[in-house]
Amino acid sequence: MAGWPAEISIDAFRQAWTLEGEDFWRSVFDVHKDKMQVKNPRVAVVNLEKIFRATFHLANSKGFQAMSLRDLSRESGISMGGLYAYIGSKNDLASVIAGVQRKTIEQVIGGLASAGLEPVHCLRAMIYGEIYMTEILHPWYYFCFMELKGLPREQQQQTLDLEMRFEGFLIDTIRAGEASGQFTCEQPELLAAQVTAQLQQWHLKPWKFKLLDVSTQQYAQYIFENLLLSLHYESAESSSVDDALTILCS
Repeated sequence: MAGWPAEISIDAFRQAWTLEGEDFWRSVFDVHKDKMQVKNPRVAVVNLEKIFRATFHLANSKGFQAMSLRDLSRESGISMGGLYAYIGSKNDLASVIAGVQRKTIEQVIGGLASAGLEPVHCLRAMIYGEIYMTEILHPWYYFCFMELKGLPREQQQQTLDLEMRFEGFLIDTIRAGEASGQFTCEQPELLAAQVTAQLQQWHLKPWKFKLLDVSTQQYAQYIFENLLLSLHYESAESSSVDDALTILCS
């Protein structure tokens, strides 16, 4: 039975990548455990979920810069002393959030390089995979984008590097398609930047797509199909039809 990325669906994606539930929060613990006083995963996982959910809620309601650790203590239900066993500062929180997002993109998108996919199929998995990730990890993506200006310079640069890394994956795949004669593109860097901006709209303005009654699948398909048009891609099926019509009309 085919799975992700051969099968492009949210169900196949969820089966391939654990981005929800206890196993996901355990992966968050793995990213941050070296900076924590609590070393028992069973205890840590439960409280980390409380801490980060409270952080996202406060960041959306009053802003991360205005949020204090005392606010976080009240929102999460964890005492100040207990909180310091998990985080030393707000910068620690921001660092983990960016780290989790970076690790996920590297695994999901970066892993496609070793999947042996044709460029067009690789692009499809990248577009749909990124949309599925932003759907499941919406608070993480939204935080990294909206709170970027207020983060320390090092963390700002890490977030910017993450975006450029994704665009790099797109550019490499576009160039691979050019080399194989499947794509034509004069400015792959600008095209990759445009696609990245379109993908960001999904987690920055969900209200707009809700009003338009556009589903996750529909938006991913729209971006992918328009990308193929920009690349002047012609599928084998459409080529066969065109050839047949040419023969019939000659």
